[in-house]
Amino acid sequence: QVQIVESGGGMVQPGGSLRLSCAASGSGFTFYTMRWYRQTPGKEREKIAQIFRNGVTNYATFIRDRFTISRENAKNTVYLQIDTLKPEDTGVYYCNVEASSQFVALRDFWGQGTSVTVPS
Repeated sequence: QVQIVESGGGMVQPGGSLRLSCAASGSGFTFYTMRWYRQTPGKEREKIAQIFRNGVTNYATFIRDRFTISRENAKNTVYLQIDTLKPEDTGVYYCNVEASSQFVALRDFWGQGTSVTVPS
């Protein structure tokens, strides 16, 4: 089956930066659109950004140039660079990947999330 593993979270002081990684794996699977979501305390999970297999990106309207999504197709890995971290960025960041195989129709797969804490 498919495994989605996020990493790179942690505690960072305001103004700092983090790069989150998400590696997808699964024998026979092809990975298509890759997305980052986050869930901040007391709020619903929200989509931050997505990147298509061809590298085209989309960002949520509330993102103001502090987030950059990128991917390495050869490694089936997507990254999220977060700069100028703010306390309101605290939350759990989830990776979502579209994938399919010869035997599995296109569907979304989720990682377990990686926690980011920015103290106030």
